[in-house]
Amino acid sequence: MPRVDARPAPQQLAAAYRRVRAAGHADEPAVLVHDLDRLRTKLADLTLAFTAPRALHTVAIKANPLLNLLRVVVAAGFGLEAASIEEVHLALRAGCSPDRIVFDSPAKTVPELAEALHLGLRINADNFAELERIAALHTPASRSRIGLRINPELAEAALALTSVGHRGSRFGVPLSQRPAILDAFARHRFLSGLHVHIGSQGTTIPELVDGVARVWQLRRELSATRHDPIDMFDLGGGLPAQYRDDAPRLTPAAYAAALRAAIPELFQTDILLVTEFGRSLLADCGFVVSRVEVVKPGPVAVLHVGADLFVRRVYRPNEWHHDFLALDPDGHPIAGDPVATTLAGPLCFGGDLLARDLPLPALAPGDHVLIRDTGAYTLSMWSRYCSRAIPIALGLDGDAVTVLRPRDTIADVVAFWGG
Repeated sequence: MPRVDARPAPQQLAAAYRRVRAAGHADEPAVLVHDLDRLRTKLADLTLAFTAPRALHTVAIKANPLLNLLRVVVAAGFGLEAASIEEVHLALRAGCSPDRIVFDSPAKTVPELAEALHLGLRINADNFAELERIAALHTPASRSRIGLRINPELAEAALALTSVGHRGSRFGVPLSQRPAILDAFARHRFLSGLHVHIGSQGTTIPELVDGVARVWQLRRELSATRHDPIDMFDLGGGLPAQYRDDAPRLTPAAYAAALRAAIPELFQTDILLVTEFGRSLLADCGFVVSRVEVVKPGPVAVLHVGADLFVRRVYRPNEWHHDFLALDPDGHPIAGDPVATTLAGPLCFGGDLLARDLPLPALAPGDHVLIRDTGAYTLSMWSRYCSRAIPIALGLDGDAVTVLRPRDTIADVVAFWGG
């Protein structure tokens, strides 16, 4: 059974922030905190749920590219999934073996493909044109394993912004192009894998299973007509994270059980089963705390993070939820009757609002606001608008509080712009 079966409680998060303050980080205007012990447990839970004769579990770098966090992932026995050549090099710097890096960019250039083949990465081609590029570069000496991404053409997921496996999606080769897919596998003997991914937030386990099952059926058809084996199956990631206590918690164990019921041979054959989870592993392993700098009439509490760190929350607030917790200057939850409060970010445009009329105890300058579930798709989406410094990122690691990435200095920001 999973060992992490609930979101961290508010009291746990407040206590964790007090640990951060006690470790010497009380004066930071904002901090990004990652619970590395919780992450290790969730990685172990996923490995247990997806037990198979051969498996390669990877974590999507785009969810959180912090190098020291990626090192924790690699040390736990996981590979890494890269959506750009730059992420490939982050994976290498994190100590990941090239044969445990899955390269999934939908816009790979010829030089990038040449480098990937030279390194021996696992490559999922997004389209037929990319396959032809690989064919022109591939040699029998290459250690790379090549798969083809298939769009299972499901109905669009509930959250259209992140749906990538529906009819009309720009990702992968549509499953309806079966004749062309069969022809590609007949012509390119180096093709040995299939890849499917339909997105994460807004999906359900039945939708995920349906997408995998459709592409697994394609593998059956290919295996019946092709001498060379299809011995790698990448079912992507896609498991949603739980951002509200009253939302369903979809666990790797539940997803794996549904897959075993629908496609038992997925876990029984001598095939390399590849996973690429990100959001569901990382989101609730992180939280952000910002000092309240000023409170204006309204009340409007001005924080040190906003659209720079929470771009989706600010621009699509109805689709991207976060829970907020009011803390006093020492990091204890504030008591008192709730007041309809607007939380404003530090950027110079009127829409930089994290919440409107949010019921919170009355805030004062020097108090703090803790934002839950920020371990995924938060820092990785940082905006340089107004050229503010990226806050310090910290790791809770056993009894220690470690610096995963120091706060940007003014010199760092100036250098970013060419100074």
